[in-house]
Amino acid sequence: MKPFIFSKKQRQVLTWWRPNSPYREHQAIICDGAVRSGKTLCTGLSFFCWAMSCFQGKTFALCGKSVPSVRRNLLSELLPLLRQLGFVCRERTSRNQLTVSLGQRSNTFYLFGGLDERSAALVQGITLAGALLDEVALMPRSFVEQVCARCSVEGSRLWFSCNPESPAHWFYQEWIQKAEEKKALRLSFAMTDNPSLSPAMLERYRTLFQGAFYRRFVLGEWVNAEGLVYDFFSQDLVREPPLDVSGPFYVSCDYGTVNPTSMGLWGEKNGVWYRLEEYYYNSRQARKQKTDQEYADDLDALVKGRPLGAVVVDPSAASFIEVLRRRGLPVRKAHNDVLSGIRLTARLLKEGKLVICSPCRDAIREFGLYRWDTSGSGGDRVVKEHDHSMDDIRYFAATIAAGSSGGFFAGSVERTGF
Repeated sequence: MKPFIFSKKQRQVLTWWRPNSPYREHQAIICDGAVRSGKTLCTGLSFFCWAMSCFQGKTFALCGKSVPSVRRNLLSELLPLLRQLGFVCRERTSRNQLTVSLGQRSNTFYLFGGLDERSAALVQGITLAGALLDEVALMPRSFVEQVCARCSVEGSRLWFSCNPESPAHWFYQEWIQKAEEKKALRLSFAMTDNPSLSPAMLERYRTLFQGAFYRRFVLGEWVNAEGLVYDFFSQDLVREPPLDVSGPFYVSCDYGTVNPTSMGLWGEKNGVWYRLEEYYYNSRQARKQKTDQEYADDLDALVKGRPLGAVVVDPSAASFIEVLRRRGLPVRKAHNDVLSGIRLTARLLKEGKLVICSPCRDAIREFGLYRWDTSGSGGDRVVKEHDHSMDDIRYFAATIAAGSSGGFFAGSVERTGF
């Protein structure tokens, strides 16, 4: 087995619960900070070592945004490591259950997804000796509080990890700001706390983000988003459309009746997606609303008979989707998580894998107007103006381009190694 090198902060995570640790009286640990900073795997390793050292025949919770994310972000790397260390791990996927044994001790770990407010019901009635909540800032407060309430076994403890969000986020307000009051050890991570990252990888991650997302995911700060959403975008990034794109082509659509309808025509060449042309109709300015059939005719005119891979549509546009399907067009409902979609779109634009071409004048105009809402309403929100091209571009990025860009998604960061 190869030797593992841990940073000083990672060693704190691994040992904070030990009898000789100065932090042994704490009831919880919070590991927040930059992406790829080495906090998740050492948190998981420490959690299992603690559970198996202190308990026999007890039940624990492993929580993420979803059960698949727990398996992908945590267990895919952690289980091989635990087995190398002598743990016997048996997973019953159908029951989202993991049984771990070490010597004469055996404990059960259940996987839970904190997807929305309804998820709190999943953990009602269970008695836990401890819980690990990975990416806790992505979970609803009701779910997290229900998990905490179920940890009623004597000696139970809580383990949290997350990337920063807005300082108005409830977890920052209730746990990080009140860490001492809640007897929680808070450790803030930077990328340099991960000894496995080479200088080249550190530089790569530094260039992936911009604005508030740079300060959060690279510097590990809880800061408000403000100013332009895509503050790096300029005319220098606009290109002429290439002449030899063969298809298949895609159309992304943000559908509106009173609000504008925006469509973009996309083609791929040498691993780069080009927004070649666009359609933009503002019924208020035109003083005439269009029907779904008329918008479908306009989409046909945009495509001009090119081979079509799919039309990616705002999932709320049910009537328009039905019209397109009756015409025999391939339709895909867009992935519509706003914040993670914005992060992904920014990353692809900065890497040159998503290019806006000069005929797309309304998209170029909106890039200079699309702003964060700083009204103090709490959390990250964009101003709902000048966002129609921005939405259809985000739909395409999250639904089509993400699948051909190496799988890295800025809102759910791929994690390998320590």
